[in-house]
Amino acid sequence: MSRLNYHHLYYFWQVSKSPSLTEAAEKLHISQSALSAQIKQLEHNLGVALFIRQGRKLVLTDVGRRVLAYAQDIFNTGEELENFLQKGTASTNQHITLGVQSNLSRNFIESFIAPLLQSDNVSFSLSSRGITDLLNGLVNHELDLALTNRPILSESKETTWQNQLVARQAVAIIGPYGEKPPLPFPQGYSDKKWIVPGKNTDIRSAFESFCATHQYYPDIKAEVDDMAMLRLLARDSGYLSVLPAVVVKDEIESKQLEDYEPIPQAFESFYAITVPRKFAAQSVLDLINTAMTTYSVEP
Repeated sequence: MSRLNYHHLYYFWQVSKSPSLTEAAEKLHISQSALSAQIKQLEHNLGVALFIRQGRKLVLTDVGRRVLAYAQDIFNTGEELENFLQKGTASTNQHITLGVQSNLSRNFIESFIAPLLQSDNVSFSLSSRGITDLLNGLVNHELDLALTNRPILSESKETTWQNQLVARQAVAIIGPYGEKPPLPFPQGYSDKKWIVPGKNTDIRSAFESFCATHQYYPDIKAEVDDMAMLRLLARDSGYLSVLPAVVVKDEIESKQLEDYEPIPQAFESFYAITVPRKFAAQSVLDLINTAMTTYSVEP
């Protein structure tokens, strides 16, 4: 392959960030035809297609998204170098992209991103996705970090997932405020109905083991995979539920719900998933370390 032309790569970077080729050309002060020719020359030199045309829009290919990730690292670092040479200090402004598993507790997500909201130098994009879309986003460098409730195993040599446990939330029996049975489980629970997480989850397995230990057979009214929906049903149904107290912290504080008692050895774990990158965003590393410190998780 011929030597990479960074001038062409810079044009590619600007086109990728712009709503249209026309706007990119205006920003770069060249004609649209000249800019198009430069991009085609870059594709020719690299031997890959970076864009495909959909209607009047240019859309990045899978390879194009990966090339964009490298281009962002290269030119963001170049801008920091320019700033350092001109002002004597490196720019600390960063933008990061975060993905969160769609069924995670919104309260936990809010607490996780709180440091970003308080930072003057970091902006971020946040999207809620299923696991498959999260992993694709990481592989294609669309996401800097994905937040999930389970680690991801690497199934091939091509992709290595970096899993960092950032928090563990204790799971408890949650019920209507003021209706807690006076005696410990299972006494006083014989006539209770339950709304529980779906099967094949760590919380459900821990709850079933807890019930088996006490020879208690729960009357399960509903199984719910989504924590946001489980929160609403716990609040509005009048039934008992099994979930981390953080999920319903607002309802507990307002005395709509009550934490009856913890379930021994039952936790919901939260993982920050990343892929190896040569230039990891410092704000992402800081976010992970802050969460681990906040929730007292050992590295």
